[in-house]
Amino acid sequence: MSDRSFSASGSSGLTRRRFVTGTGSLLGGLALAGHTGAAHAASPAEATAPRTLLMPLADGARVPALVVGTGYGGSVAALRLAQAGVDVHMVEMGMAWDTPGPDGKIFANTTKPDYRSFWLRTRTKQPLSNFLGFPLDKDVPLHTGILDAEDFAGITVYQGRGVGGGSLVNGGMAVTPRREVFPYVLPTVDPAEMYATYYPRANAGLGVTDVDRSWWESADCYQYARVGRKHAERSGFPFVFVPNVYDWEYMKQEAAGTVPKSALEGEVIYGNNHGKKSLRKTYLARAAETGRVSVSPLHKVTTVTPAPGGGYTVTVERLDTTGTTVETKCVTADRVFFAAGSVGTSKLLTRLKATGALPALNDRVGKGWGDNGNVMCGRANHMWDPTGKLQSAMPTAGIDNWDAGGAFAEVAPLPTGIETYASFYLSITRTPHRAAFSWNPATGRVDLGWDRAWKQTSIDAAKTIFDKINAKEGTIYRTDLFGSYKIWGDHLTYHPLGGAVLGQATDNYGRLHGYAGLYVIDGALIPGSTTVNPFVTITALAERNIEKIIATDL
Repeated sequence: MSDRSFSASGSSGLTRRRFVTGTGSLLGGLALAGHTGAAHAASPAEATAPRTLLMPLADGARVPALVVGTGYGGSVAALRLAQAGVDVHMVEMGMAWDTPGPDGKIFANTTKPDYRSFWLRTRTKQPLSNFLGFPLDKDVPLHTGILDAEDFAGITVYQGRGVGGGSLVNGGMAVTPRREVFPYVLPTVDPAEMYATYYPRANAGLGVTDVDRSWWESADCYQYARVGRKHAERSGFPFVFVPNVYDWEYMKQEAAGTVPKSALEGEVIYGNNHGKKSLRKTYLARAAETGRVSVSPLHKVTTVTPAPGGGYTVTVERLDTTGTTVETKCVTADRVFFAAGSVGTSKLLTRLKATGALPALNDRVGKGWGDNGNVMCGRANHMWDPTGKLQSAMPTAGIDNWDAGGAFAEVAPLPTGIETYASFYLSITRTPHRAAFSWNPATGRVDLGWDRAWKQTSIDAAKTIFDKINAKEGTIYRTDLFGSYKIWGDHLTYHPLGGAVLGQATDNYGRLHGYAGLYVIDGALIPGSTTVNPFVTITALAERNIEKIIATDL
């Protein structure tokens, strides 16, 4: 067998007992009220419950560190700052996701989207819009749901909304880029320190592990991946296993029918109710244990300006579940860490510069944004190559043609619950195209200068894999997934990156030029591509940067 692996650098850092305890205590503890940083004698119940609480940010408060967003970069910053003795308040635009719906579950099923599924839409906008000739989207109540399909000219950007950010809605593919391509990813960062220290630290903090290969080889839920391997290898492509943040022991129990199904119920883009180690179960759970971190969900930062007495005045809107502003607050923060995601951070900084709130930000703010070369496609296999009606929603492998064709293709699930005889792929491709955010005073909005025609570069790169496989197997592309007779999902990205690029809009550790005490700590720092799924790199870079900031700025 010619498969190989992208291995996780470092151990998982989470025992089974610690993982289960952190899960339950965070979900329970976040629902409480009140906060104290003082030590106290804990009752037996409190011994496993974090003292990080969902606590609305008080109007007029002053906080040592305000973190805007609760995704990968923000969660790393909050944990490390708290461990260094700094009190941290996190502001999250999305919901807490701590209350079950009418079905008794926190998150909706992928095949049955409801009010929990989409952020402030009255109709779903699913990445796969059609199946077997039928449209998949449906009307839903307006709600602050978990997945935001944010439309710009030429592209839709999918983003997670809620405490835990993108970790709530991704497939858990925890891929460390190959070291030889790292200069393409972050040209101003020393690879030696990343691969020796920060990638291992990130993988440990995220709970990254490898699937049990012997189980994988016979598991019905990975038949689709084994078909993908067979086709890749027969066409001469390396098939690579990649780690994930899913609890593989839990998935084995799902397959055995001894626990509630989660990945095997197709739970992925609208959240996962059981087995996935999202940030709520890893970095945020550890931040909770410090007693120094508090979180305000359904709070949106609108303005940041220098405060007369030092620090920054931050205006925050509190939202209800229809997205309506129900309260506006002003607080003062000694330091502000922008971690609202590549799009959220870039839009906010672009608007703050253009409207005069932070006029000294440099002209690189909003620049260098990319889609990680995302493009999707499906292949119609022969009847003797069934991919299985039971498919795990957590992918485990990909096809690596980066060196020869500029593409890495995730062998993705198509968890419809029926046999489709289809192979489905999300490709990450080498693309030179970068867009810029700009302020539109006429509309009072931030626009993105993306051109849909730029996706042709990504399609061409993906075709270096799939044209060859189709020719070898005598198969064709599916044309029923993205609209009538449309082969390529070229309308979207799952992996937005850039907009406040490291060493350009910021210094080489995320400090924004022009303002002491303002930092970018998320995927906005990465100039458009990571060559693979990006969240491990976002986490590792945040670990690197916050270590330097704590050592030199605090």
